[in-house]
Amino acid sequence: MTEPMLTYALFAAGVLILIGGASVLVDGAAPVVWRLSMPDIPIGLTVVAIGTSTPELFVNLLAAYRGTTDLAIGNIVGSNILNVFLILGIGAVIFPLPFRPDMNLDILVMIGASLFVFLFMFTGGRSILDRWEGAALLACYLAYVGYLALASGVSGSIDRLSTG
Repeated sequence: MTEPMLTYALFAAGVLILIGGASVLVDGAAPVVWRLSMPDIPIGLTVVAIGTSTPELFVNLLAAYRGTTDLAIGNIVGSNILNVFLILGIGAVIFPLPFRPDMNLDILVMIGASLFVFLFMFTGGRSILDRWEGAALLACYLAYVGYLALASGVSGSIDRLSTG
């Protein structure tokens, strides 16, 4: 096999493995969350989002490790643009997507996350996302997931998970 063909074959195999891995993660985690009696919105905002974003995490870690940080940043920015415009757009063209006003906070969190990244990338005049800024983003995500858990009543449902 020639080098370009091998490259394309490896790329195709990687895409298939990423798709399969995300599917396995979601399929394995969703029953646990449903057993906690969580509504669909927090499941989509957590389990499904983590399942589809885990491959991006590994792509970013590998890109950063190899020193191709532009790929890491482009991956996240491009993925968010694709998700908002293309995925929501195609979904709405095929089947109109009703908007629930109780998701306003979630949309504000998404906008706030984008603003934080934008601001963090330009603080200190260095155009770099420092460790402390990454830790702040991670803390914000954990606080948001904690809020979702409390708001959906998961804390009172944990006993059902352990008792079967």
